Amino acid sequence: MANIEAALADLTLQDKLNIQATADKYRVNRLTLSRRFNKVTTSRENTYNQQQVLNNIQSKELIKYINKLTKRGLPPITAIVHNLAAGIIGRQLGKY
Repeated sequence: MANIEAALADLTLQDKLNIQATADKYRVNRLTLSRRFNKVTTSRENTYNQQQVLNNIQSKELIKYINKLTKRGLPPITAIVHNLAAGIIGRQLGKY
């Protein structure tokens, strides 16, 4: 993954774009580089992050609630976790 990021950075510095030469230089697929540079596609990591319902801070808050329930002897069943997550983000979630 570092190669594609380096190639993208190199392309942004070029006055006259040469995607094929840059792809060869960094040993990445030319089509992938072209699509990423033209924002047709994004990295898998970015796609994954965009699909997440909770961000990292909200996830940590949910974990705190679950740990509190566990210490009280209440099992964190799916419905409870679902409702807690909905409360944290302030909207209803889809079906679980």
